[in-house]
Amino acid sequence: MSRLIVISNRVSAPTADQPGAQGGLAVALTAALREADGIWFGWSGETGETVAPKFETYDGVTSATIDLPEQDVEEYYDGYANRTLWPLFHYRLGLTEFERDFQGGYERVNRLFGEFIGPHILPDDLIWVHDYHMIPLGWVLRQRGLTNRLGFFLHIPWPPTRLLTALPDHRRLVEALFAYDVIGFQTQEWLETFHDYVVTQMGGSIHDDGSITVGGRTICAIACPIGIDARDFIAGASSPQAVATHRRMIESSIGRSLIIGVDRLDYSKGLEERFNGYQRYLETRPEARAAVYLLQIAPPSRASVQSYQDIRAQLDALSGRINGAFADIDWVPLRYVNHGYPRDVLAGAYRAARIGLVTPLRDGMNLVAKEYVAAQDPEDPGVLILSRFAGAATQLDQALLVNPYSPDDIADAIERALAMSREERLARWKPMFANICNEDVNWWREQFTARLRGA
Repeated sequence: MSRLIVISNRVSAPTADQPGAQGGLAVALTAALREADGIWFGWSGETGETVAPKFETYDGVTSATIDLPEQDVEEYYDGYANRTLWPLFHYRLGLTEFERDFQGGYERVNRLFGEFIGPHILPDDLIWVHDYHMIPLGWVLRQRGLTNRLGFFLHIPWPPTRLLTALPDHRRLVEALFAYDVIGFQTQEWLETFHDYVVTQMGGSIHDDGSITVGGRTICAIACPIGIDARDFIAGASSPQAVATHRRMIESSIGRSLIIGVDRLDYSKGLEERFNGYQRYLETRPEARAAVYLLQIAPPSRASVQSYQDIRAQLDALSGRINGAFADIDWVPLRYVNHGYPRDVLAGAYRAARIGLVTPLRDGMNLVAKEYVAAQDPEDPGVLILSRFAGAATQLDQALLVNPYSPDDIADAIERALAMSREERLARWKPMFANICNEDVNWWREQFTARLRGA
């Protein structure tokens, strides 16, 4: 059996320092790496002189990381990845920064990865590269003479052609993808926007079997939505920590209905729009406002990027205004928390919530929506309110789908969810739960690697 080589910006394989699972993706990939005697390569998250990868094997999984010089971190990670590609791919052209130094650092770091990883790859290894940080890496490895089967999966949206063409050297970036044998996207929509670029900008051809030809190169591109580790998450919802959290949330609610949001602090998650929608509900339903409260968990990220500093300041101010305007001596309408929690704690909080409020402005998938559904009591499930612009909306179409830009749409959905009968809640929850169980993270991994092995 061929080894599996996983390459991503950061490594989430278990180590002696962090032995626990770090999310569904890590669980699925570490299981595959363990089975295939593979290696997970990535950046250590530390700055320093780049030398040979540091290898560590723990619980049957080998990881290898390299440090990066401070300038490379600024230009590759803070710069091109998170100030150019991330906002552009999430349709936020106004926040996108175009700096030539950023692009140079991005390509330089991808060459560094190729230089340090290449010598450790065997001829039969299957190579799976992840996400927007590493788009050129396949091309770099091909330039080094590797003929292995190469796969790439994009975890975020693929932007429309008119947006992507705003990127300097956009064709150079897309041409690099044709070094891979299989490219995976989260949804059919993102796959079709990729097709549009290939046809209109590169003169390519899309074939009935899903393959794409540009010039003399033919590759396979597929829609393959990622899932959660459903079995583990469902079990976690019954763990002692989850049960204790559930009890704590119920007791602190004092009979009020809990609405929960859990998101990394990012402008793509629609947090400001969510707060505005909740404020509209409080403004227009004064007789019902004291019977509900919103818990928003939003751990900070990318604190060195100005746009992330701005969104945190905006949310701090907005949450303060909402509580100042509507709170009473025995009730606070919004609990806004800026740190993360373990998965079993979240599972208990999800189960206690009558509503899961997930309103990204644009999202490749959004696994919080799936986690909320998985954590529900099968006898008395809550209601998922989901942005129609999240990739998860294509699978979880029994949710109450909303336009996150519309405060009235969000407010109306909250009112409908709170009034929804148990029979309708069950009828909506059951097919979503079945999808989450059937198309979980292991299904996703098997679907992609099967296509890659057959490439």
